[in-house]
Amino acid sequence: MSIQSHLQELKRRHAAIEQELSRELSSPASDPLRVAELKRRKLVLKDQMSKLNGTFTVH
Repeated sequence: MSIQSHLQELKRRHAAIEQELSRELSSPASDPLRVAELKRRKLVLKDQMSKLNGTFTVH
């Protein structure tokens, strides 16, 4: 898998978690533990994307 395709997959997963998080937060009976877990997973993906984007940086 190329870096670009891996980055695209991470972005896709990040967007899916964002949608799931939005649904959870809009629910009147949202679970705070579920919200925290989704936010953690989203942050992990964001960190991975940042690392991959760093490989493209030209100095």
